[in-house]
This record gives sequence, C-alpha cells and structure tokens, in this order.
Amino acid sequence: MPAVLQTVDLEKHFGGIAAVAGVSLSVEKGARHALIGPNGAGKTTVINLLTGVLRPSAGRILLEGEDVTALEPHKRVKRGLARTFQINQLFLDLTPLETIGLAISERMGAGAHWWRLVGTKPEVTAEIVEILERFHLIDAMYERTGNLPYGKQRLLEIALAIACRPNVLLLDEPAAGVPEDERHEILATVAALPKDVTVLLIEHDMDLVFAFADRISVLVNGALFVDGAPDAVARDPRVKAVYLGESLDA
Repeated sequence: MPAVLQTVDLEKHFGGIAAVAGVSLSVEKGARHALIGPNGAGKTTVINLLTGVLRPSAGRILLEGEDVTALEPHKRVKRGLARTFQINQLFLDLTPLETIGLAISERMGAGAHWWRLVGTKPEVTAEIVEILERFHLIDAMYERTGNLPYGKQRLLEIALAIACRPNVLLLDEPAAGVPEDERHEILATVAALPKDVTVLLIEHDMDLVFAFADRISVLVNGALFVDGAPDAVARDPRVKAVYLGESLDA
C-alpha cells in the first residue's frame, strides 16, 4: 500500500536536547498505526510536528506525497490532516449536535451560520446524524457537552475531527482518563472507521494498542527504535527490554 503520511529524517531540538532525532516514519493508506514508547520518547512532539504546531529543526513531512513541512496547521487540515489532543478541546456549553453542525459548517465555509445549513440542507442534517450514530452519541445529541461522561466527550472530540473529513486522523491518547469499561469502546469505534481514513494513534495501554493496530512504531529517546507488525514488535526482545516488559510473552 502507498504511504499517505511520511517523515524523512525528522528532527526537533529544544536547546541542546533532541526531542525527535532523525525519525523516518511511513504510514500506509488505510492503516491503523500505533506510535508507542516510554514517557518522554518524543511521541507527542512528532504529532505536533506532523500537524504544524511545531516546526522541525530538520527533515521533511510528506502528506499524500506532497511536502507540507512549511504549511500552516489550518492548511494541513484542509489537506486532510486532523488530530485530537491528550486533553479535549471541546466547547462544553454546546451540544453534540451543535458541535458537529458547527464543524461541518466550517468545512463548508458557512462559519457561525451553521444552523442555516442544518435547517435548509437535508444532506447536512443526515451527515450530522450519521456521525453521531457512528460515535454512539445519538441519544446524547441534545445534552450539554459539559454534562456528558468523559468517555462520551472523548468520542465527541474524535467525531469532531471526523466531521472535517480527514484522510489522516492523528489521535494523541484518546482513551486517557477514560474509565476502563469505556476505553475499548473508543478504540473499537476508531478501528471501525472507513478504510479511507488512515489512523495514527499514540496510546500507553498496550492491550488497546495490540487490539487496535496493524502496525506499530516504537520511539525511544526521540529515535525510531522498532517498526513492524504487532506480532513482530511483541516478540522483539529489545522492545521488551526498554518498554513493554515481559507481559507480552503469552
């Protein structure tokens, strides 16, 4: 499969510290790709570089084969790159219906007049309902977001990213802080997205990672340490030694 997202010798230095050190990463179209590693390995820094929040010290970023290294974050979104954050970025006073309606309207250039699109364009209403159903939010569509359980808020944040119609979705610990019984629902919902949405995931829960990913890249000290299929990564003694421990022997 062709790569939809690539980094070439990507580096980011903060003073004399190399947070990302020569990372060449390739994410195939349609992949469910996990980026893992110990705390401080540089995972979130890589995501921030991919989205344009940070500028690299060296190297290149390619999206659909085009160099986007110098592109502003909002222009990367328009090119099909969306993300979520470790801490959600939702409007807590809006309902899920309003949140998704606003995102679709922004995508269509209607901005703050989102309610006019919902009221006059049945296809917009249908898209809102389809997204809310996909993310198990239809029963909460009129609830104030701030009143939703945290797991539902995390689902809504991912739904908000999907409303931008991304080709590549970057998820930074989407299950962080979510109760155990809701964590698997979040990852299963993401895994079930259409294959035209490529997913790159950061996650610390190894059970979730190995249930979700079809490819895993391991960062250690800012460098790409191991990259491969989940079974190969799980068996790699170097990975066990520096990160995963012996719990994956079974």
